[in-house]
Amino acid sequence: MPTSQTLRPGGGWRPAALLVKLGPFGESGLRLVRRTMPWEWRDVASQPLWMVAALVLALVVRAQRRGRWDPRACRVGLRGRTAVVTGANTGIGKFVALDLARRGARVILACRSEARGSAAVQDIRQRSGNDNVHLRILDTSSLASVRKFAAGILKEEKQLHILVNNAGASGLARSITEDGLELSFATNHVGPFLLTNLLLDLLKRSAPARIVNVSSANHWYGEVNFSHFHGNNLNYRMGKVYSNTKLHNILCTNELALRLKGTDVTANSLHPGMVMTEVMRNYNWLLRFLFNLVGIFFFKSSEEGAVSTIYCAVAEETEGITGKYFDGDCSLVLPSPSARDPALARKDFEFCDQLVSNL
Repeated sequence: MPTSQTLRPGGGWRPAALLVKLGPFGESGLRLVRRTMPWEWRDVASQPLWMVAALVLALVVRAQRRGRWDPRACRVGLRGRTAVVTGANTGIGKFVALDLARRGARVILACRSEARGSAAVQDIRQRSGNDNVHLRILDTSSLASVRKFAAGILKEEKQLHILVNNAGASGLARSITEDGLELSFATNHVGPFLLTNLLLDLLKRSAPARIVNVSSANHWYGEVNFSHFHGNNLNYRMGKVYSNTKLHNILCTNELALRLKGTDVTANSLHPGMVMTEVMRNYNWLLRFLFNLVGIFFFKSSEEGAVSTIYCAVAEETEGITGKYFDGDCSLVLPSPSARDPALARKDFEFCDQLVSNL
């Protein structure tokens, strides 16, 4: 019986179809009968072309991860300036603190873990050559911790020029804090909101000063529902809670910028890009594995992810800019329509202000 053949990847032929006779008495005519070919991993792996193409694509994407602004080319010095960076013991926050220390600033690392924070302080001091780097304990999920931290800063520091609200977490389990707040909302938004407001007078006295709030492009998937703050009506699938908190970050930053008009204190929010950090540490092992596997080729490192935050904190190009949203390429971009709603921003800010006043 005649057959049609195809070339196997990597060499060798195999049948792809059968030609069979038509008719009960052997009449002339042939009918093509397709046979489903079994797909095997070795068939793909034995063909090097796709692997080479994928590697080239990954290298191209990796080379393009760097933004248009290079902090190493920025000559802005910060000697005599004081900065606070939350969540600075690892990831983006640590590299932001390192950059500020290299510029000569007095840098205060606000960290939840004393052990990890102390290790980060020693590492930053050694790498920057700046011994004026210090640790203060802060857990943004606890309003008592936030108030204690802020009281210490107000007592010890005569000035504050840069506040970077970087601390945050994704994938936290459903939980209510001692303040009656949903854990993700307390950690990612309410704590940073209260901290900023407690330090506002010091920032104003130290002007020009900058407030930088690290948000996320995930805010596009977020929604505003004030019952969320107490853990009600929340969808915990696919990082939805995290997205909601990041939307609140931008809304309150925009409203804060309006309220700070004329004070020479600016407030901006940003998306750092897709970054290989510990943000996925609260997800199951499979999601972490996939995230890290893809991230090796396509995501930014923590050092690269810190660039847009540093840009907002020190760059001459961002001087005087306020109430804006930057992407991971250090470009001014529009956030989601909800994040651009001034009435919603005002309502959100007032709700959060009243919330922390009552707790």
